[in-house]
Amino acid sequence: MYSSTFIFAKKQYDAEFHRLDQIIAEAAKSLPGYLGEEAWENVATGVYSNVYYWDSLDALQQLMQHPAHLQAKAAQANWLDGYKVVIAEVLRSYGQAQLGLTNSAGAAAQA
Repeated sequence: MYSSTFIFAKKQYDAEFHRLDQIIAEAAKSLPGYLGEEAWENVATGVYSNVYYWDSLDALQQLMQHPAHLQAKAAQANWLDGYKVVIAEVLRSYGQAQLGLTNSAGAAAQA
């Protein structure tokens, strides 16, 4: 399993941002290999984080090449005050089922 974490500070969103965001979210969820996502906000710093989970790098790459994603990336300075992306291989995931995405990844899960 892989994760792609999009960390950003936001400016002002407009209708175009919301339109592209909706298209990208629907595209991600429709791709084979999409496993789920989480979102976090650090209220103290105003930094946000969206974490997407994928069963392969190929699945992630499909979203990265989606026309709406490329369009949003080109226009990101209109809506974001900086961003960082972290792509990681998840070695292990375990915990309680109510939080989701448990007991998965390439290595055996441990309790």
